[in-house]
Amino acid sequence: MGTAFDDTSRSRQPHRVAIPPAKPFLQTLKSNLKETLFPDDPFRELKKQPSASRKLLLGLQYFIPILEWAPRYTFAFFRADLVAGITIASLAVPQGISYAQLASLPPIVGLYSSFVPPLVYAMLGSSRDVAVGTVAVASLLISTMLGKEVSPVENPKLYFQLAVTATFFAGVFEASLGFLRLGFIVDFLSHATIVGFMSGAATVVCLQQLKGILGLVHFTHETDIVSVMRSIFTQTHQWRWESGILGCCFLFFLLTTRYFSKRKSYFFWINAMAPLTSVVLGSVLVYFTHAEKHGVQVIGNLKKGLNPLSITDLAFGSPHLMVAIKTGIITGIIALAEGVAVGRSFAQYKNYHIDGNKEMIAFGTMNIVGSLTSCYLTSGPFSRTAVNYNAGCKTAVSNIVMAVAVMFTLLFLTPLFHYTPLVVLSSIIMAAMLGLIDYEAAFHLWKVDKYDFAVCLGAYVGVVFGSVETGLVIAVAISLVRMLLFLARPKTGLLGNIPNSMIYRSMDQYPNAESVPGVMILQIDAPVYFANANYLRER
Repeated sequence: MGTAFDDTSRSRQPHRVAIPPAKPFLQTLKSNLKETLFPDDPFRELKKQPSASRKLLLGLQYFIPILEWAPRYTFAFFRADLVAGITIASLAVPQGISYAQLASLPPIVGLYSSFVPPLVYAMLGSSRDVAVGTVAVASLLISTMLGKEVSPVENPKLYFQLAVTATFFAGVFEASLGFLRLGFIVDFLSHATIVGFMSGAATVVCLQQLKGILGLVHFTHETDIVSVMRSIFTQTHQWRWESGILGCCFLFFLLTTRYFSKRKSYFFWINAMAPLTSVVLGSVLVYFTHAEKHGVQVIGNLKKGLNPLSITDLAFGSPHLMVAIKTGIITGIIALAEGVAVGRSFAQYKNYHIDGNKEMIAFGTMNIVGSLTSCYLTSGPFSRTAVNYNAGCKTAVSNIVMAVAVMFTLLFLTPLFHYTPLVVLSSIIMAAMLGLIDYEAAFHLWKVDKYDFAVCLGAYVGVVFGSVETGLVIAVAISLVRMLLFLARPKTGLLGNIPNSMIYRSMDQYPNAESVPGVMILQIDAPVYFANANYLRER
């Protein structure tokens, strides 16, 4: 109910404004659900089509994007995608082997995971730039969470079964978020949360790689900095100087190539080829010097051939099933947040839009299919996507080219990795992780918003001094507390009129704004409801 004045009336008497008619409950519920779950109205184009066949085609193009852009694909695009695909394949092979080691899985599983999932994503993904592969943080999570239940050394078969089962549930969770249009849940992981969590996880991963750099055989399964440093310095008598020198040399080489690629963008290919170059040089050096007999650990035999099916390895009847489900959901959220964020970032550079829900369906489907073909969790890692973007990719065909190159490696080249030293893989992981410690973003948060900086710092400290799960819980909890405080204690301010205008602004920010006699205009930066009603009444 309100009042208004009719300017044409001489008496200027107020008249009543009619109350809008009430909507039926079901109509209101339907409208609210549509606004929440389908704000973009994805099927609006289908309603305009006269024929059922046209609707079917548009529906297929919506769920399988390759059907939409493939008819427009040109040879010029293929040349660009061919170069980009070969370039990221040179990065995928050493990274796949390295991250599988980080996940305590056989190295060959890392190569399997760079073959099947990219093919699935190329058909279902909406990003032109995302390069699919294994990610370090998810690999670390799998190793720490599953390693507490089952030893990958004492019972490698059961450990592998739990890893693919966790990947299956991660895929189901991701795809479900996409199909149910619940992608907004991932938005609760704010930028500050992701910066702190990723930096903390990168620090932990770097510390874990000291095992490989120093040639240690026995190492703690804990990830906190105190346990890791204790494990390192209580085994000083087992440090291998040969492994340490080799690791430091390759780490220096990798960091140097990255430095030059950042200084001059056209040197990006040097940084992209550096991991594979390190693997080749390390293997040749070990082969001719017989360094494996002097304390330098090597990969050993890798099985030739394509991915074997792993449907029978899904451990649905295992007593450790709940651990696998928990691991799958947590790693799925982290992988999804990173993959969608990376895709959106590079889409902005090329001025196109990606559908977050489609990406979730694509990531979920590729992980479900991957779990059935001896792969573990994959996403869209930043390092590989950045190389793909800089190499000039045009479409997701670059992922197909990469998968074909990895297939060729699996069929013919795996024996060449027998003498690859583990210290080189540790150097590759450490170099990649150092790039994820984003201290510049932390400084920016400190300048812009101290509370966001506290969220970032809480995530970092929780991961480094506690565990990966602890850091994630702390960061999300602080973010939720902030959101609740924003709703329960909204910022309020008085508005005043800017002289000689019809504009009203905050009287705190605009000293020349004048209050309206007899009227208080209050601006509330949140919806009014039961949680803040008393606070606003008191204010």
